[in-house]
Formats: sequence, structure tokens, C-alpha cells
Amino acid sequence: MSTATLESILEGRRSQPQQLIEVLQDVQESYGYVPEDAMRSVSKNLGVPLMEVYRIANFYKTFSLKPRGKNVITICMGTACHVRGAHLLLDQVLGQLGLVPGATTEDGQFTVERVNCLGACALGPVVVHNGDYHHHMTPNKLRKLIASIRSTSMEEIAHA
Repeated sequence: MSTATLESILEGRRSQPQQLIEVLQDVQESYGYVPEDAMRSVSKNLGVPLMEVYRIANFYKTFSLKPRGKNVITICMGTACHVRGAHLLLDQVLGQLGLVPGATTEDGQFTVERVNCLGACALGPVVVHNGDYHHHMTPNKLRKLIASIRSTSMEEIAHA
């Protein structure tokens, strides 16, 4: 964690507890997650109890307390998606990547998350890959999506 980056995030916001969520959003964007050291610094600099910083960072799904993979795959498990087979999609992606929900592959390429609802019920089941929504998903389409992501990642590595 770069202290210079954190310092620039906190610049002009010290002793302003009302800035907590915005500061955590900037930390999440800069680091890809909210590190414990950053939470301690935010607590001290904004004058917010550490427990409150942790509570906010843990409550909102937009924040992650551990590094996520380069490719975050989110499966909607809401009622509409569930009755249309979302559990099959979750089983598919977890089996294909050898993960449990919330975990990241050892190579840092994939993180799989499950959420209660994405608000796209008419399009279910829905899978989100790095913010891109994929509607009416099937296990076969999901298998192809993961294969496509993997091949794109391999091409990027080869050209680096």
C-alpha cells in the first residue's frame, strides 16, 4: 500500500467524518480493496472510530476487505434469477474455477461473488463480469464466457 496514494486521498478531508464513504470509495478504486492499514489511517485522519470504518467497509458490497481477482464474476441469487437456474450457474463457475464464493484463484485472475439481487430481474439469470451484465445466462454460456476471459488474459500476458 502506497502511503503517498493514501495521503493524496486524505488531502483536504482530514477531520471530516462525513467524507468516510467517499474516502473508502477512493481507497477501493486505488488499491482494488480496502486494506486494514488504510482503514486505520482513515479512522485516525477523519476522526471516525475504527469499528465504524470497518462496519461501513464490511457492510457495502462495493467494498472488499481483501484483494479481488482481475476478473470479478458476480452471480445474482435473487428470487427471479434463482428460479431460473442461478444455482446451476454458481455451481458451474465454482466448479470450473475450483473456488468457493468470495474466493480468488491462486493466479489472481478470478474472484467469484454471489449477491442477493442485482435489480435486473426480467433479464435473469444475470452474471456480471467486471461491471458488464450478461443476461439470460446458462451454464454453457457461462463456460464460454470464462473460456473467453481466460484466452483474452493469456493473449495479454503473451503481448506484455
